[in-house]
Amino acid sequence: MNKAVIFDLDGTMWDSSLEVAAAYNLSLEKQGLDLRFTVGDIRAAMGKTMVEIAHMYFDSIDRENAEKIMEKCIEEENLYLTDHSGKVYDGLEDTLIRLKNSGWKIICVSNCQKGYIEAFYQSTGLGKYFSDKICWGDTGLLKAGNISLAVSRNIIGKAVYVGDTLGDYDSSREAGVLFIHSAYGYGTVPEGTPAIGSLRELPDALEKILN
Repeated sequence: MNKAVIFDLDGTMWDSSLEVAAAYNLSLEKQGLDLRFTVGDIRAAMGKTMVEIAHMYFDSIDRENAEKIMEKCIEEENLYLTDHSGKVYDGLEDTLIRLKNSGWKIICVSNCQKGYIEAFYQSTGLGKYFSDKICWGDTGLLKAGNISLAVSRNIIGKAVYVGDTLGDYDSSREAGVLFIHSAYGYGTVPEGTPAIGSLRELPDALEKILN
């Protein structure tokens, strides 16, 4: 029976909020717009789709063109992150190696735009450990749909989603997969949810949740 760990990206494998803020601000400067993002603004938007972020921040500038402004920001973001890696959480590569050696398929499912996961792979060199990746930008599906797609197209019998936000928790439940909370990330989930305080705890947490 195939088993898979399906990872969220932001707040679970890395923190790119500083780099994303820099990329957005560079794009906004090029577009001649005065709005600037802080790291806190980026963290508040993590887990949302690009359309949601566009209207969250750009409606006050130009509601009609909010999504066009966002498109230029994410183009800059993908380019910037390719050469400027976010902060990879401690133990990620060691954990990926342990999981792969233990027979786990490793998949990334995120609400990000097309090209963002690829930028993560390129800037960190960690893409070699993943057997699949799916995001909102590729499919137009929200996270629950993409988790379900990852399970079906990889013929997974046992799947665990690892994420940091309530949205991740809810999406996992909707998709019918087990969930482990990356408690070091951006969000909170209901008390009593299986959790890890660092990525190095994940292999043991997986064995516990499956047994």
